[in-house]
Amino acid sequence: MTEPALPRTRPDLDALPPYVPGRTVPGAVKLASNETTAGPLPSVARAIADAAATANRYPDSGAAALTARLAARAGVLPENVAVGCGSVSLCQQLVQATCDPGDEVVFAWRSFEAYPIVTQVALASPVPVPLDADDAHDLDAMAAAVTDRTRVVFVCNPNNPTGTFVGAQAIEEFLAKIPPHVVVALDEAYIEYARPGDGRTDLPRAADPALPDAAVPDSLAIARRHPNVIVLRTFSKAYGLAGVRVGYGIGHTSLIGALRKVFVPFSVSTLAQAAAVACLDAEEELLERTEAVVAERARMAAALTDAGYRVAPSAANFLWLPLGARSAEYADRSADAQVIIRPYGDDGVRITVGTPEENDAFLAFATGAEALRIAGV
Repeated sequence: MTEPALPRTRPDLDALPPYVPGRTVPGAVKLASNETTAGPLPSVARAIADAAATANRYPDSGAAALTARLAARAGVLPENVAVGCGSVSLCQQLVQATCDPGDEVVFAWRSFEAYPIVTQVALASPVPVPLDADDAHDLDAMAAAVTDRTRVVFVCNPNNPTGTFVGAQAIEEFLAKIPPHVVVALDEAYIEYARPGDGRTDLPRAADPALPDAAVPDSLAIARRHPNVIVLRTFSKAYGLAGVRVGYGIGHTSLIGALRKVFVPFSVSTLAQAAAVACLDAEEELLERTEAVVAERARMAAALTDAGYRVAPSAANFLWLPLGARSAEYADRSADAQVIIRPYGDDGVRITVGTPEENDAFLAFATGAEALRIAGV
């Protein structure tokens, strides 16, 4: 019997890499996704519950209340703010709004694994630039990779999955090399966890904040000086709304207007908008939580370093072990020990900073004889 003809889809989708989320294994400690271990604040949970009562109505597609709050907080006009279904959706909107088929998108590699996906979905060409020897962005090489076909450059800062960080002076020097018509997206999903001197290999942990590259960049000020810069942030990480999906971008009105033209209507739910506004109301309390993560990050990094590991300096809520070809086996043995971490091909493994008890469970595995043997330390 002849099989019926199948609907036609784009043939290039067969080569599109899938996005691989962190695994969840019942009963195991999950340190494979960069989530906040603490749940929403009671005030945020109440806002979500109250918003659910109106779930029969469409959300405000323009997210006017949230946009106004974000604009006032950043000292910009609402026309400078775009809200999206997580910052990853804004990444895709940015490529769609700027690229024709065959145009190029430059990003470090490894970096956020959605970058090549959103690029290829828009029929643009990904241009990955290897990280430097310190697992950080090689900004000189990235600037050299820009051609007359380049439309977007993503700088994930702090970088996911390595946690390394680009300081203020390096960002300014990099922007001076980029043509003004090329959009530079400063993707700051983890910026709330960055502290002066974090993520650097050439500065001590207690680096003088007055040193230019010890400073956390004032990315909003950078965007005001450079119309081709857009800052992308999210409520998924420090604000604890990963399951609700809301992010935002701040930039020149021409960029924000373009993002809004390719926005999927109603994709930021009423619940997400209400939760984000409630988080802004409780922002001080939520950001205090990041101090505990930063302290645990330092404790874990010290313990791993003492055990003989090379640990990339992190400014995020995770750590990176550049284990190369041993990464998959290491992650598998960690799973056997009931701790789920995230391997990245033949590059390394990423470990989210969890609760002290969860982190202790990972450290117990990581400092054991089998883990040390696999890691070659």
